[in-house]
Amino acid sequence: MKKIKTHFDPQFRAGKKRSGLQLMETFFQFNALDVSKERLSNIMNYAVKRNSCIREDPAEVFQFHQSMRLLIRAGYLVMLKDRKWTVDTQPEKISPWVLGLLSEKEYRNPLLVFKKAFREYTLKEFDYFMSGIIYFSMGVYENLPEKNIVMPYIHTVKMLDAAHLILQRKREKKTAEPN
Repeated sequence: MKKIKTHFDPQFRAGKKRSGLQLMETFFQFNALDVSKERLSNIMNYAVKRNSCIREDPAEVFQFHQSMRLLIRAGYLVMLKDRKWTVDTQPEKISPWVLGLLSEKEYRNPLLVFKKAFREYTLKEFDYFMSGIIYFSMGVYENLPEKNIVMPYIHTVKMLDAAHLILQRKREKKTAEPN
């Protein structure tokens, strides 16, 4: 009798390779920016609370975990291509409401967010962070995460903002180009 192995890694590359931008678009087709940030925040809150677990359906939390892994990998691919997604309006002051967690420099060039994040942490460390907060948010445990999980969390939220900004600028650029 043959052993059948079940692989839980999503097969996003079935058939053809996809660019980082296509993977980001796929992420935001299924996950709204505000909902993703709120869900990530809830997972993080439950991960650091003792004697509490998240009330969401575990399947939804696992699906969110997989899609966040996809977004982080997409950001890594976009960073490797090293294109600029800058804003032309240099002299204008940008409203703090628009910036979110991004600095003004990161807002003007969102690629800096990914460069900084992957300079400090590897893909494997981001996977470990995501797996850790999911693990600790799903059940009641005596121990808290052993590593500092605040900085990877901040980088992940910034990556969400930067990815959304890159896609928004790509759409604006596409509509501004004459046919």
